[in-house]
Amino acid sequence: MTTRIDSTKAAEPIGPYPHARRVGNLLFLSGVGPRQRGTRDIPGSTLDADGNLIDYDIEAEILSCFENVRNVLEAAGSAWEQIVDVTVFLTNLKRDWTTYNRVYGQHFPPGPNQPTRTTCEISALPTGGNSPIHFEIKVIATVT
Repeated sequence: MTTRIDSTKAAEPIGPYPHARRVGNLLFLSGVGPRQRGTRDIPGSTLDADGNLIDYDIEAEILSCFENVRNVLEAAGSAWEQIVDVTVFLTNLKRDWTTYNRVYGQHFPPGPNQPTRTTCEISALPTGGNSPIHFEIKVIATVT
């Protein structure tokens, strides 16, 4: 049996897919970006007068993604501590690795609930917002 999960708090999906699917006691989240619900703004983006990206704050993007993940987990009856696997996509490992690794470690400290992790650098991510994004996260969690 599978169940579609849609959060009323996480940013709306930018395509034809749910926030997550529950299969048995496993929860598979779609890729989660940093947009906040009801807005096209990407947290941490600095734009010029023409709307072109000048700079971005990877920590602001990561924290916004984490909040969206928490909202989807909550909608599904799960929790942050029930995440078992994480896949992260970054558009600039060289620039963002140190900050990413620090922020990730603060939110996933060592211990029995620390999830497995895969990190990939990719050339671009879909934005659905007013500027490019540089971080996306996909997780698998359990539901009790």
